[in-house]
Amino acid sequence: MALENKLGLTSSADLARAEERISKKKAAELFESGMLEKLEAGKFSALKAIHKYLFDEIYDFAGEVRTVNISKGNFRFAPLMYLEAALENIDKMPQSTFDEIVEKYVEMNIAHPFREGNGRSARIWLDLIFKTELHKVVDWSKIDKEDYLLAMERSPIKDIEIKYLLKNALTDDINNRNVYMKGIDHSYYYEGYAAFKAEEL
Repeated sequence: MALENKLGLTSSADLARAEERISKKKAAELFESGMLEKLEAGKFSALKAIHKYLFDEIYDFAGEVRTVNISKGNFRFAPLMYLEAALENIDKMPQSTFDEIVEKYVEMNIAHPFREGNGRSARIWLDLIFKTELHKVVDWSKIDKEDYLLAMERSPIKDIEIKYLLKNALTDDINNRNVYMKGIDHSYYYEGYAAFKAEEL
């Protein structure tokens, strides 16, 4: 079953294809319009704005904090009752060094504030922090998909792997559209909402 969507699609495969096409188009617009530079890097308000822009044509919940508990595999993301507090704490986390930025990214992944589209939005959000604080961005084409997914899966317990992968993929080519777009490539960084379980409250 597909998530309820504005496109009226009932097949999850059709929805995934439409989602990829539309979110890539919107991501390119975000980059080219200069809108990202107007957002406050590292704040949840910036992530909300990114998510809303990417998914507003697809979901009513674009830019809205999720109203369900979600898990993936054996991992449960932040429970709803703690989600607002978690997001407030993430806002206050420092972000002046590489390690601090990745630790903030890992915490935002654990929070998983949206029902769908967290990974794509958070990668743009992460790049915005790197660009603002370190004048670098991640060249996602240098990171193997499986390595990334495994490292993110293990990051709540041990973040050394994700730090290693990201550090080795940093580039100072911060205004390259192709480098930026690799982070939104849904087929490359497969999130697959079919793998998520949600509990309606």
